[in-house]
Amino acid sequence: MKIIVCAKQVPDTNEIKINPKTGTLIRDGVPSILNHDDANALEEALKIKDMYPDTHITVVTMGPPQAKDMLIECLAMGADEVVLASDRALGGSDTWATSNAVSAAIQKIGEFDIIFAGRQAIDGDTAQVGPQIAEKLGLPQVTYVQEFKIAPDKKTITVKRALEDGYEVIELKTPCMLTAIKELNTPRYMTVSGIYNACKVDIPTWGAKDLGVDPDKEVGLEASPTNVFRSFTPAPKGKGTIIEGDGEKELAQKLLINLKSKHVI
Repeated sequence: MKIIVCAKQVPDTNEIKINPKTGTLIRDGVPSILNHDDANALEEALKIKDMYPDTHITVVTMGPPQAKDMLIECLAMGADEVVLASDRALGGSDTWATSNAVSAAIQKIGEFDIIFAGRQAIDGDTAQVGPQIAEKLGLPQVTYVQEFKIAPDKKTITVKRALEDGYEVIELKTPCMLTAIKELNTPRYMTVSGIYNACKVDIPTWGAKDLGVDPDKEVGLEASPTNVFRSFTPAPKGKGTIIEGDGEKELAQKLLINLKSKHVI
């Protein structure tokens, strides 16, 4: 089997800060990580490879040159091959332009049976790129995959798709696109030998010309139909009040006194 995994390097949102004057993200000194849902997507591909050792896994990403660090992590986890789409012409791409670039990279890679991607990236939370790639490649797709099974013929896939109030079971044929959520699996750790070998790999980098995309009409800031005008930190909530007492009656009395003093009741 040939599997392609779409991944993204994102800022660690636990460390992110916003400039109060400009409303923009402060990225200086912020560590970058493999997007969480993309790690689940890669893990599911690796599980298939565990069952069928002849499986070949290629990880593709679009980003700045430092995204190579994330690709090295993917190799160290068990991926066979990685590709970086990186070019100033690709900078500022929204989801539509990003899916143009990534789908072009997938077409350049060649044949595949399954494309895995994470549900969404933690820095954008749009959940749009995966489905857009599937549409541009003319593939059947299932999003929010929480369980995955593949038949021995490697052609029939059964997935459980998470819904807000339950789930649905869907059967589809390869080739197809699947987007993963964290409930699908637990990503494995990198191995020492994997890290050693991954650091020796010469990672190919493809620019806009290599991908065959038009920087004026298909990718980049100017070609993007959507733009982020402002980012801001929500105003902090007031400190809560802890009511202490002996027994429910005393607690209820203190709660009523507190609410009346604040003119809530």
